[in-house]
Parts: sequence; structure tokens; C-alpha cells
Amino acid sequence: MLSFTGGLKVFVALEPCDLRKSFNGLEGLVQERLGEDPRGGALFVFTNRAHTRLKILYWDGSGLWVLCKRLEKGTFSWPARN
Repeated sequence: MLSFTGGLKVFVALEPCDLRKSFNGLEGLVQERLGEDPRGGALFVFTNRAHTRLKILYWDGSGLWVLCKRLEKGTFSWPARN
């Protein structure tokens, strides 16, 4: 079971990424693109170019979680890069 505190940090990768990546690939993106520690207890959110899929990487203290969501219709609203 996942549980989050009120002080949970969420990092959003603004650039789309290859969502064929899993644990190690997403962990590398967190370190290289976002400059963060993937084992810091934050959520790291990634999307594909079409904004129809999401992957979230999360460290719960004992291991990494990869959560996935695929929309059947529509797209995710995504912030624009300035």
C-alpha cells in the first residue's frame, strides 16, 4: 500500500520521454534531467509526447515503485516549458 505525507514533493519532467523505460531508465532520468535523488521520497512524473501516458517513479524506503496510466481517450494536461 502506498501512503504519502502532506509534505510530499512532486517533480514533473516537462519534456516528454521514452516511456519504454522502467526502474533503471527512469531513475537515470531523475538524476540526469531533474538533478534529484530518486530515493529522496518524492514522486517523479513523466509523460510521452502525445500526453496519453504517465509513469511515476517513487521510492517508499524499501524499493522503487513504477506506476503507469494509459488514457483510452483524451490527453493529460501538461505544463508548458518556459
